[in-house]
Amino acid sequence: MYAVVRRYEGVTDPVEAGRRVDEGFVPLLRRIPGFVAYYWVDGGDGVMVSTSVFEDPGGAEESVERAADFVRDHLTSLLPTPPQVTAGQVVAAG
Repeated sequence: MYAVVRRYEGVTDPVEAGRRVDEGFVPLLRRIPGFVAYYWVDGGDGVMVSTSVFEDPGGAEESVERAADFVRDHLTSLLPTPPQVTAGQVVAAG
């Protein structure tokens, strides 16, 4: 499995960001081949973190592209700073 973690800082409206992600982005991710799971976490103080899990690196890479497009098209005002992105193979899971 492969995962992508994105950390967003300076989120201006976490509730609205969560709604848009849930209603618009999650359905896009579910259509990517190899999709396993997605989580959008409100870390407080304007920090939100997403975690995407896929069966293979191709799905993880596609999720990075789709996330960038979705943020640009639907979340720019809510997520004003580029995310810190970490991606790689899952080496332990529970």
